[in-house]
Amino acid sequence: MARTKAAYKTLEIVLRNGIGIVTLNRPDVHNAFNEVLIAELTQAARQLGDDERVRVMILTGSGTSFCAGADLNWMKKMAGYSRAQNVADAAGLAEMLRTLNEVPKPTLARVHGPALGGGVGLVACCDIAIAAAEATFGFTESKLGLVPATIAPYVIEAIGARQARRYFLTAERFEAAEAYRIGLVHDIVPMGQLDDRINETLGPLLLAGPNAQRECKALIRAVAHRPVDDEVIADTVRRIAAVRASPEGKQGVAAFLGKRSAAWIPQELRKK
Repeated sequence: MARTKAAYKTLEIVLRNGIGIVTLNRPDVHNAFNEVLIAELTQAARQLGDDERVRVMILTGSGTSFCAGADLNWMKKMAGYSRAQNVADAAGLAEMLRTLNEVPKPTLARVHGPALGGGVGLVACCDIAIAAAEATFGFTESKLGLVPATIAPYVIEAIGARQARRYFLTAERFEAAEAYRIGLVHDIVPMGQLDDRINETLGPLLLAGPNAQRECKALIRAVAHRPVDDEVIADTVRRIAAVRASPEGKQGVAAFLGKRSAAWIPQELRKK
């Protein structure tokens, strides 16, 4: 197990068996964002995305909350910013969200407590979200006279415009069961079973080819919400042809036909 806690002020990162666990580590303020956490999470997402040892990234929080959104002291500072300073500050937050959304490996949100405002954005940016039944959610910005602007592309992709119209406007909090119903999270379990459910999800992720997973994420971004026209069809043809001819594609098919485990599968998960 490798820890990189010393490199970050607001995060703890543990690398274990191909899993990069990123923990938001500001429990005294419920893991709320400030400019330091935003910059560090951007850096961490890039670091783990580029690290060949890492197969999956898990995002979670320390203490009782997943993430409470923006730090109040940071917001007080922003109140005195000029328009140009506010634009630059918001751009940093937007870049953090985009970087997390585009990590080329599977990302998994482990939501054990409240996820509010920008914290919900983090959940929506991850490929898979699993929440404790006790977790709560809310887009609280409009209560403060603000809007959930930078998280909107990812949240609306997850829950759809119709649900966003309700929850962005009311700023009401909702429970994990409702988050599951509207598509924000993929699964909910009692808190005591959360890590077991995370581990159950990690198994299938580690069986799949890492390059195939990277290409799947790019494929979804390229195809989603587009008409099925000649351009889209031609693009899908190019993508499958390229992957079939790739070293991983050839090796994976050969391993399947030979009834043996592919080289990327961890030793403890290989066929006996």
